[in-house]
Amino acid sequence: MMSLFSPIEHISGVGPILQRRLKKLGVKTVHDLLFHLPHRYEDFSNLLPLSEIKINEICTVQGKILSIKNIKTWKRRLTLTEAMIEDGSGAIKIIWFNQPYLIKILKQEDSAFFSGKVVSGKNGIYISNPVYEKTGNLGQIHTGRLVAVYPETAGLSSRWIRAILANLLSNLKNRIPETLPLKIIKENNFPPVEKALWQIHFPKSLQEAENAKKKFAFEELFLIQLFVLRERLKISREKAIPVPINLPAVKKFVNGLSFQLTDAQKKSGWRILKDLEKPQPMNRLLEGDVGSGKTVVAAMAALGIAKAGFQTAFMAPTEILSKQHFQEISRLFSNFNFNIGLLTGKQDQFRSKKLKNEVIEISRKKLLEKALKGDIDILIGTHALIQDKVKFGKLGLVIVDEQHRFGVNQRARLCKSTTDRGGQIIPHLLSMTATPIPRTLALTIYGDLDLSLIDQLPRGRKKIITQIINPEERRQAYEFIKKQVEEGRQIFVICPRIEAGNKDDAKKDIMGWAEAKAVKEEYEKLSKEIFPDLRLAMLHGKMTPKEKEQIMREFKNKKSDILVSTSVVEVGVDVPNASVMMIEGADRFGLAQLHQFRGRVGRGDYQSYCFLFTESPSLKTRQRLRALINCSDGFALAEKDLEIRGPGDFTGTRQWGIPDLMMGALKDIKLVEKTREAAKEILLQDPELKRFPLLREKISRFRTRIHME
Repeated sequence: MMSLFSPIEHISGVGPILQRRLKKLGVKTVHDLLFHLPHRYEDFSNLLPLSEIKINEICTVQGKILSIKNIKTWKRRLTLTEAMIEDGSGAIKIIWFNQPYLIKILKQEDSAFFSGKVVSGKNGIYISNPVYEKTGNLGQIHTGRLVAVYPETAGLSSRWIRAILANLLSNLKNRIPETLPLKIIKENNFPPVEKALWQIHFPKSLQEAENAKKKFAFEELFLIQLFVLRERLKISREKAIPVPINLPAVKKFVNGLSFQLTDAQKKSGWRILKDLEKPQPMNRLLEGDVGSGKTVVAAMAALGIAKAGFQTAFMAPTEILSKQHFQEISRLFSNFNFNIGLLTGKQDQFRSKKLKNEVIEISRKKLLEKALKGDIDILIGTHALIQDKVKFGKLGLVIVDEQHRFGVNQRARLCKSTTDRGGQIIPHLLSMTATPIPRTLALTIYGDLDLSLIDQLPRGRKKIITQIINPEERRQAYEFIKKQVEEGRQIFVICPRIEAGNKDDAKKDIMGWAEAKAVKEEYEKLSKEIFPDLRLAMLHGKMTPKEKEQIMREFKNKKSDILVSTSVVEVGVDVPNASVMMIEGADRFGLAQLHQFRGRVGRGDYQSYCFLFTESPSLKTRQRLRALINCSDGFALAEKDLEIRGPGDFTGTRQWGIPDLMMGALKDIKLVEKTREAAKEILLQDPELKRFPLLREKISRFRTRIHME
C-alpha cells in the first residue's frame, strides 16, 4: 500500500519521464509531492454569464463549444486555435496562440469552463489564451476558483501538478497521518492535516489558504527545532577531553601579540576556554565581521589543546584560505614550540619546532604518519582532513571556517583512533563565520550551536567610505582608482557572473536594466580600454584550485594592480594593500554579501573605499544600498537583509530544503520562539520521540536531506 514516503514511481500515471522531471523539482516521494506547495494563486473565481463580461477584465465563463479550428498566420508564423462558445445569454470567440493540440482535447458540443482576460482587437472581442476545464464529475480545479500556481520545470506545468494532486489527495483520503502532536493542533486551532492540504492546494478563499500555510509553516519550523535540539542533546551525551585552562600560556600568547585584543575577543576567547574544560564536546559557532579577529580567538583554543598534549584539526573551504591560515597560525605561535602542518591538494608543508620554526616541504606520507603519531600539534587543510587516510593520534579540537553544518558523524570520522576504555572520544568543535546570522536563523537552523559574537573591530581600524556610483559617475570612479594605484594601492573589481549570456536570450529585470556584468567581459574591457597601462588579473570559480591560488598569491605579492573576480573572494582573502572594492551590479547581491566584499579592503593602514555600481532605477534598490552606506555593523545589515530579501539568500539555508512558501516564517521571531518552546516541551517528556514515530521518521529523513551523515 502506498504510504507518505513511497517513491513517486508508486503514483499512478507517473512514468519514467515524469519521474525525472519531478526529481528536478526535488520531488522524490509522495510526501514531497503533497508538500510541493503553491507559490501564488490566480483568481479565476469571477464566474459570469457571457452577457455580463467586460473588456480588460479576467473572468470565468461556462459554455458549449459551437466550433473549434486551427488557423495558420503565415505572416507571423503562428497557429491560432479559434473557438466559438455560447451559454444561452450570448456567444463569444476564444483564441489560443500556438496551442494547435487543443483541437484534439476540446471538441464541438463539449461543455467547459474558460478563465481568462476579455480583450478587444482586430479579431473583435474575444477571450485571450484562457485556461480551460471540461465540465465533469471531479469538480473544478483549473477554473472558476482560486487556482494554485506552483514552481515548475520544463514539461511539468501547474495544470498537471494540480491534476495529479487532486487525484492523490482523493486516493489518500483518511490515510495521511498527522505529524504535529494533538495538543499543539488544539492549542493553535490548526485544521487537520488532510483538510489543510486541500485548503492550501485548492482553497475556497485566500484566508483559507493562509490558515493552511500557518499550520505548515509551524510544522516546518517545529521539525527544524526538534532536529537541532536533538542534535544538541546528542552532543551533550558524548564524551570529550576536558582541557584545563592554562593561564600562563594564555598570558604569554596575549602579551606576545603585536596588537591589543578587543573586549569582544577576550569575552569570546574566555567562553571557548571554559567550554574546553567540560567533559562534553564544545559545539560553538564564533561569529564576527570580516577583519574582527576570529582567527586569533581560534588560536587561543588551539593553544590550550596543544599545551594539554592534544591535537587540533583546522579546516578551511579552499586551498588559498588553508595556506593563509597556515601562515597566520605559524606567525601567531612564533613564540611557542609547536609543530604545525599544512595538508592541501598537492603541496604539503611542515613547521617544525626542531628546525627553529622553519617551514619545509614534506611528503604526504610523512605528514600523515606524524598526524597519527601525535607529532603534529595543529594540522591545517581543506576537506582532505576528513578523508579516511587522515588519522589523528590525539585529536582534541576541530576548527572549521565557514562550514557551519559540520556534524557529529563527520567529527567521528576525524577521531577514529581516539578511544577511552573502548569508548569513542568526540573532539570539541569550533566553527567560525564572517556571515552575521540573524536572530531567527540562530534559533532555528543554527540552534544546535552555542553562539559567540565578536561585535567589535580592532582598535584604530578606519571606516571604509562607501558610495553608490551611478552610470554618469563611472569615469570619475575610474580616475580615482587609477590615482589609488599610482599611490601604490591595489583594487578589487567584483562581477556577478563569469561569462556574458547570449544577448538574444538575455533575461532583463522587469525594470529593463542591463544584463549582469561578467568577469571575462569586464576584464577585457578594463585591461584594453580603461586601464591599458595597469596590470590586471582575473579570478573566477571555474578555474582550478592551483590557478586560483597562483592568481591570489601574485595579487597579494603586488604583482598585479587590479583583480577582476566573481564572489570567490567573498570569504577570507586577506590583502592589506588593497584599498578599493569596486562592485559591479551591486543591486544583484544581498546586503550581507556586499558587506563581506567591503570587508576585503580596509585591512591595512590606508583609507579604503567601497564603490557600489548600479544601473537599476528602482527606488527600493537605492534604499537598500543606502542601508550599506549608513551602517557598518554586519549584524544590523544581516537583520535588514533578512527583512528585505528573505532567509533563502543566507548561507546554508537552502540546503535545508525548506519550501519557498515557508521561508517567510523564518523572519517571524514570535513563531520561531513558539516552535522552539513546543519542541523543548516534547523532548522533555519524550526525548527519543517513542510516542511520535512519524516525527522521528521525518527527522531521520531531515538529517539525510541536509547531508549530516
